[in-house]
Amino acid sequence: MAILALLALLLGAFCGHFWQENAIVDAFLASDGLFLNLLMVSVGIGIGQQSGIWQKIRQYHVKALVIPLGVILGSLAGGLAACWITGYPLAEGTAIASCMGWYSLGGVTIGALSGEAYGSVAFLSNLLRELLSFFSIPLLIKFLNPAACIAAAGATSEDTTLPMMMKYTDEESVVLSVLNGAICSAFVPVLINACYSIWGA
Repeated sequence: MAILALLALLLGAFCGHFWQENAIVDAFLASDGLFLNLLMVSVGIGIGQQSGIWQKIRQYHVKALVIPLGVILGSLAGGLAACWITGYPLAEGTAIASCMGWYSLGGVTIGALSGEAYGSVAFLSNLLRELLSFFSIPLLIKFLNPAACIAAAGATSEDTTLPMMMKYTDEESVVLSVLNGAICSAFVPVLINACYSIWGA
């Protein structure tokens, strides 16, 4: 999936460079808001289809919320640190970090708000987070704990990195991983808008 996403990005860059006046490319660019809304609908459907998610949240109580809260705060803190190091504007830097590994939504949303350059950074940095989590989960479970594996995966812990969680952790951690991914995914659009509202002025 990550390779397909990277190929799609390269294909888009190729089309944009060689066919700048092409009617199909123009139609895609003019419809980016529609694609974003369709993506958000699919996210809502995916969260709604999680069987028994509300029962699981009630079962784990605060424990189900501690890890997502840590992932959100840690991601935002990392975004602030990256802004300080790179000189990126706070709105864009924290918004990119608040995607928590969800590269498809981050690239489209931030690209629409701040331009293609920032959208590309959002896409690639969050894709890299997902790829790194694949390699780091075996090490994190060996030297730390399952919560660290879930935190590294971020919003992807309910889908693309879930097989790694199933392989290297226990059943309870897998349930918490799904809950974390669902909660973080629900907060990504909220956090992106909040970052632009707070620091975008």
